Amino acid sequence: MSTVEDLLESAVGAIGGSTRKGQTEMAEAVASSVDKGIHLLVQAGTGTGKSLAYLVPAAEYSSRTGKRVIVSTATLALQTQIIHRDLPRLFKSVKKTLDPLPRAALLKGRRNYVCKHKLSGGYPDEGEGMLFDLGADAEAGRKQSDRSGLGEEIQRIRTWEKTTDTGDRDDLLPGVSDRAWSEVSVNAFDCLGSNCPLYTECFAELARNNAAEADIVVTNHALLAIDAFGENAVLPEHDVIIIDEAHELKDRVTNALSGQINTSMLAAATSSVRKHTIVQDGVVALLDSAAAALERAQSGVGEGLIMNMSEALSLALAQIRDSTRQIINDIGGKTEDSDAGRQMAKARCQEIFELAERFCSPGKNDVVWLSRRTFRERETTNLVVAPLSVAGTMRSGIFEESTVVATSATLSLGGNFDAVAASLGLFGPDAPKWDSLDVGSPFDYGRQAILYVAAHLPRPGRSGLSEQALDELEALVTASQGGALGLFSSRAAANAAAEHLRAKSDLPILLQGDDGLPSLVSQFTADDQACLFGTMSLWQGVDVPGRTNRLVIIDRLPFPRPDDPLMQARSRDADDRGVNGFMAVSATHAALRLAQGAGRLIRSTSDRGVVAVLDSRLRSARYGGYLVNSMPTMWPTTDSALVKGSLGRLAETEI
Repeated sequence: MSTVEDLLESAVGAIGGSTRKGQTEMAEAVASSVDKGIHLLVQAGTGTGKSLAYLVPAAEYSSRTGKRVIVSTATLALQTQIIHRDLPRLFKSVKKTLDPLPRAALLKGRRNYVCKHKLSGGYPDEGEGMLFDLGADAEAGRKQSDRSGLGEEIQRIRTWEKTTDTGDRDDLLPGVSDRAWSEVSVNAFDCLGSNCPLYTECFAELARNNAAEADIVVTNHALLAIDAFGENAVLPEHDVIIIDEAHELKDRVTNALSGQINTSMLAAATSSVRKHTIVQDGVVALLDSAAAALERAQSGVGEGLIMNMSEALSLALAQIRDSTRQIINDIGGKTEDSDAGRQMAKARCQEIFELAERFCSPGKNDVVWLSRRTFRERETTNLVVAPLSVAGTMRSGIFEESTVVATSATLSLGGNFDAVAASLGLFGPDAPKWDSLDVGSPFDYGRQAILYVAAHLPRPGRSGLSEQALDELEALVTASQGGALGLFSSRAAANAAAEHLRAKSDLPILLQGDDGLPSLVSQFTADDQACLFGTMSLWQGVDVPGRTNRLVIIDRLPFPRPDDPLMQARSRDADDRGVNGFMAVSATHAALRLAQGAGRLIRSTSDRGVVAVLDSRLRSARYGGYLVNSMPTMWPTTDSALVKGSLGRLAETEI
């Protein structure tokens, strides 16, 4: 059988490329890791070709041993790239040397697949009523054009459903709105499972069956978390997990293990029970009463962490727990029950019951807080619970069950892997054995990029961009003649920057929110004088090589919000353990985001440009060195005139 190096060379050659030292080094390390059963953390910089560097040894291992490999990503874009581009090219290039050739499958959460039963009218209408009323008059206060547009989207889904083999939302082009998709899909709670009359035709079940027969299964971090920590397995049995975009894993697992309760959820549950079950109204009224008690109790609680829950809040949550338990018992339900309305009502109550029970008896690792959000002049109060740490959970649920390879362009923070390893549960007593490797990048950052820190600017305040920062931003963009990607810490800062530049220059200024993100990125890519400004969605995943992206501007160091309850709790916990909470939580968070943001600049060996940080703390603060050591090693300067001269030359030069 061919070696991993030979297979990699064939795969890269088939796409007209040549193997790179870092790529080969990574592939060999991954092969060794899965064979020895030792976890591996790999930092592979942009341009390494890390997808093939782990897919080649994964395919070889699966072919040789017959064991299944799970590949998990954070984004749908990378999932699509792997299943539709990388793996088909790989299999085509090695089909003569790899025997048997592995089979691959894509598996997503149930919400990503159209539900045939719901589309055919099997579920009661609890939303817009558009499944059956595609041309009806508008409801009071609703514009006819909105309903007409939604109806057209659903009609297009109906037509597509008749021809699609997958039922996967991402295969529907052009896509549809979230509002339309919610009308034709169900979540795991509402799904009837094997009781569904269309179970054998179900797209989600077909995807699971395909995954069960595949050797390499491509999925996402959220589904990986649900499989690892939920009561029911959603992924087929596996021996190896490869986690790409691993810097996102902790946050995705945290989200999967978090929950919230609000009065709107309770109202929806009682409405559903009344519509679709024969539970006595007096029993349902108990939940109404509990919801009112929750609203009263929350009115006396301030936003932020709840260290000691008030008696009123505790009693309200106990009422919610007890009333939903009673409703669930009264609904009952035989195993052959296929009543979708009944299932939806019971599922809503089950979700609320489990959350209320957790709030009533939070674990030692649980953090509880209250948040208030206003949307369209309506305030919603949420009671939220989340895990203080997911390190132990990930160790037991993921790293003790399989051999794991975790990779990203940003795993080494401050020059080592310690922070990321600790967040994954790989530090401390009885931690599993693991290795680490930084294969670098094929890019020469010292020659290709300048890191400019505007050290003369005042320390950023909480009120937004200062006048001096706006003037510096304008000078940099003017020198560069556009071609700027602005990464801002808040929507207000992005809006202020766009407003300032639009008033001061004739350059095209694209602002996140003015259009869909894919459209904005396409416009930015097509015009080398355009500037694109936005918030966290632009800090990672935006891949724009070439002269159109020659200046990346970061308005301030991306520390978490000081009022973020979970970050506050984690900092306090670190301090209590004798660890510097600021460095362990806030600085680590900032280092990761800063490395991701700076990584937007150099995307090919021919790229040239400047990363400009308008936050003087990167130069003056004691933690500045830690943050800089987490970024690509660019040529550093604080000389404003030098940078503007360089940008001017870049603007006039074909890159």
